[in-house]
Amino acid sequence: MTDIQPQDRIVTVFGGSGFIGRHLVRSLARDGWRIRVATRRPDLAFHLQPLGRVGQINAVQANIRYPDSLAAALRGAEAAVNLVGILAPWGKQTFDGVQAEGAAAVAKAAQAAGISNFVHVSAIGADPDSPSAYARTKAAGEAAVLAALPSAKILRPSVVFGPEDQFFNRFATMARFLPVLPLIGGGATKLQPVYVGDVAKAGARLLGGAGKDGAVYELGGPEVKTMREVLEFTLATIHRRRALAPLPFGAAAALGSVTETLNKLLLGLLPAEFVFTADQVELLKKDNVVSEQASADGRTLAGLGIAPESIEAIVPTYLYRFRKTGQYADQRAV
Repeated sequence: MTDIQPQDRIVTVFGGSGFIGRHLVRSLARDGWRIRVATRRPDLAFHLQPLGRVGQINAVQANIRYPDSLAAALRGAEAAVNLVGILAPWGKQTFDGVQAEGAAAVAKAAQAAGISNFVHVSAIGADPDSPSAYARTKAAGEAAVLAALPSAKILRPSVVFGPEDQFFNRFATMARFLPVLPLIGGGATKLQPVYVGDVAKAGARLLGGAGKDGAVYELGGPEVKTMREVLEFTLATIHRRRALAPLPFGAAAALGSVTETLNKLLLGLLPAEFVFTADQVELLKKDNVVSEQASADGRTLAGLGIAPESIEAIVPTYLYRFRKTGQYADQRAV
């Protein structure tokens, strides 16, 4: 295990108890930071404690709607990360409130605290002119962060995968219960899935002084795959045969609206794997890959000195549980 060098530097990580957050916290702990995890529910962040030395990681209560809580979470810190984001709106958690206004509130609080070492995690596809509310608010969040903190560094990952992801795990779960999997838009959309550990390394390196101030880094894995190829890979990995049925964007958007409404009527009791929204369908109309300009400028994982992990190396290590006989699927009695 890598030795952790204790230091007095404090970094506040907003949203540090989530999927990307827990991996970033581990990377920061290994770099010697003292980490303050700012979250709405500190009692649900105890799983982070074993990632560092005793007392190195502490969870504090903070809510992006309450400026005083943000100021308290940043007190005494010399760096900060904003990971707060949502995949779909729910209740008071709206795209504007979380990804645009929330990002602006965190950045302004960091500015008031005199913090210039700031990393904001956005997403490839962020675009102020996008028909997708998710993409528009991601872009608005980026603009608000850079307006308050011109030295901030932005991370735009493609689809992020890892043991707790809502990507490969979702498709594998669907394959367990459905005889047919939908190919939205025919499955031609291109993605560049990136390993969550690589995203965490990138964030830690930027906080450590790597990269350019005010720059936007686009993070993608070593391979570009279509949605059809992603589903085929998932099925091959879990040893299940399922038909793949093309579903036009229009029909998919209508179905997404139905499942979203049904989930609200059921107070969120519909299994998350079977809920998608019309806005998510809108996102699939555009490829989600690292741009040629970012590659040319070195604003990528390679530019930060990180060799990205492939899905073939990582995904089977956690999808084996979806095989009919789990980890023993490849073993035969002699």
